[in-house]
Amino acid sequence: MATTTKRKASMADRVYNALKDEIFAFRLIPGDKFSEGDVGARLKASRTPVREALYRLQREGYVEVLFRSGWQVKPLDARQVDELYDLRIALERAAVDKLCALPEPLPEFTLHRELDFHCELVAAAGNRELTRIHGEVIDRLRFISCLVPPPRNHDVLVQAEHQKIISALQARKADDAGAQLIQHIRSIQRVAREATKALQGGQKIAPESA
Repeated sequence: MATTTKRKASMADRVYNALKDEIFAFRLIPGDKFSEGDVGARLKASRTPVREALYRLQREGYVEVLFRSGWQVKPLDARQVDELYDLRIALERAAVDKLCALPEPLPEFTLHRELDFHCELVAAAGNRELTRIHGEVIDRLRFISCLVPPPRNHDVLVQAEHQKIISALQARKADDAGAQLIQHIRSIQRVAREATKALQGGQKIAPESA
């Protein structure tokens, strides 16, 4: 019995990871509809692990169940994007306060990679629950960022802005670091919001390769 349960859990994980990969790679795009049977046939999985995987994706906000019509990839919503960025700012601002209160020197950060830098920053604050929740938010925003064409000299601009945040943190100036952080994230949020609105209006945007 224990072996059977473990096998089902493993299959549910496999289905979950496969579907999430398809969403992130835009092989399943926002608004696409499908049934549990479709997923099971395609991934060679029975109904129970497929349903478990879909309910997990539903809890994370990637899919939604349709009354008597199966499932669909949850359409992008500009309001939801704004709410996710607001939550991201609140979490990272809390991390800034904790980092500025640490007596030891700050670790090295990956300045040239946008989301990696911010995940490292939050993790360095040392609060595991803060890191976990922030990771879930970043995961939700990561696939949206694939739709946003980076501006010219993106890597140089990002690294410079990250360095300003780090300089303020090293000086233990929480207000300055928080202000730099918020300004940086809000600029990214504006671009993501416009991309989301374009998708809602039916415009096709080619996803950026990772």
